[in-house]
Amino acid sequence: QVQLVESGGGLVQPGGSLRLSCAASGFTFSNYPMSWYRQTPGKERDLVAVITSTGAVTRYADSVKGRFTISRDNAKNRLYLQMNSLKPEDTAVYYCYARAYNYWGQGTQVTVSS
Repeated sequence: QVQLVESGGGLVQPGGSLRLSCAASGFTFSNYPMSWYRQTPGKERDLVAVITSTGAVTRYADSVKGRFTISRDNAKNRLYLQMNSLKPEDTAVYYCYARAYNYWGQGTQVTVSS
């Protein structure tokens, strides 16, 4: 069955960096676009970044453009989110999403605080 397992979250100071990883299994990862979303308490889950199946095309929310980079390694069935210049407002639970299967990972908490 489809599985998505996020890792790499944690506590970081403003201006710092984190790299999130999503390990995918149970489907042909290289065939499908993938996304990262984030959610804060009481709010809807928001799209952060999308990447096509080959990784050739990416798209970002305006709030993270120039700071975050989505990438993938199809040989390893891994999705990544490099987050630089982190701000307190980036604090959220970050989720990996496979739209083709409407499947979410369990999420990883990112907290940006001094």
